[in-house]
Amino acid sequence: MSDKKDKSIQMGVYGRKEARSGPDSADVIAVALSLVWLAGSALFFVVMDGKEGAPGFDPLTFTVTFLAIVMPVALIWVGTSAAKSARVMREESNRLQAAIDSMRNSYIEQQRSAAMAVKPSVEQKLDEIAESQKQAESAIATFTSSRTRPPVQALPKVDVEPNTDQPSLALGTPAEELAPPLEVADFITALNFPETPDDADGFRALRLALQDRDAAKLVRSAQDILTLLSQEGIYMDDLRPDRARPEVWRKFAAGERGAPVAALGGVRDRSCLALSAARMRQDPVFRDTAHHFLRQFDRTLNEFEQTATDQELSDLAETRTARAFMLLGRVSGTFD
Repeated sequence: MSDKKDKSIQMGVYGRKEARSGPDSADVIAVALSLVWLAGSALFFVVMDGKEGAPGFDPLTFTVTFLAIVMPVALIWVGTSAAKSARVMREESNRLQAAIDSMRNSYIEQQRSAAMAVKPSVEQKLDEIAESQKQAESAIATFTSSRTRPPVQALPKVDVEPNTDQPSLALGTPAEELAPPLEVADFITALNFPETPDDADGFRALRLALQDRDAAKLVRSAQDILTLLSQEGIYMDDLRPDRARPEVWRKFAAGERGAPVAALGGVRDRSCLALSAARMRQDPVFRDTAHHFLRQFDRTLNEFEQTATDQELSDLAETRTARAFMLLGRVSGTFD
């Protein structure tokens, strides 16, 4: 692409040189007007000289006559030069605008290529996590069903003291009920998603969050909306929203709207706001996905805020999921 761009620039430069080597239309018009004026002036003075005879040389008359002939010609060429300079400025401005547009399109293509290169590895990791979860649920289901089968052969009765250390489990217990509760730190780490394909802690927290029924809904909806935003070249790492105090998040979780929670819409990137608003208006799939994500985040925040500390709320606000909520919440008017 760079070779083609260099060739196009070279062709444009050579084209301008060739165009300037020949007579310009403005020059032709200026020469024509100058000749017309000079011919008219010569005709006028020849006629006047024929009527008045041959008077003596008068310096004042000569000076006035010279200025009357030369000044209009000079003004014609000054106007021609100004018109040519204005045209050159317009051409350079158009060429500069085209170069800026080309650089912006090239940057967007590079960002999309980078996103497409990272996306398969992340999806592969998520597929592996989902597959391991399915295997765990299948193993638990197999264990549960095997205990309900009648014995094939009667076994002698053996008196065994019950083990008080082993708790009894009801048959048909869901897999998520057997898992330990999700830690707050793991929940926040999962909402930020893994930094790199080698982020073992990030993938561990994401796997635990996907095993939690409530957290998994928010994680999957956040993954969907972040993927759609990346198609527009919008990445949460590029956003630097204004930080909102924990009490503002608590007010929003309590149901307040308007000025008390306006600080949550702290995203100031005009380009990201404009692209998100345009996609929200034009793409119904994006709009439905965004509204589903906003509802899931709002519902989860209401439960999380009741037991979270101020520091945990601040950590939550720094995640990629929270930044997406602040961006889409401002675009959709959630904080109004």
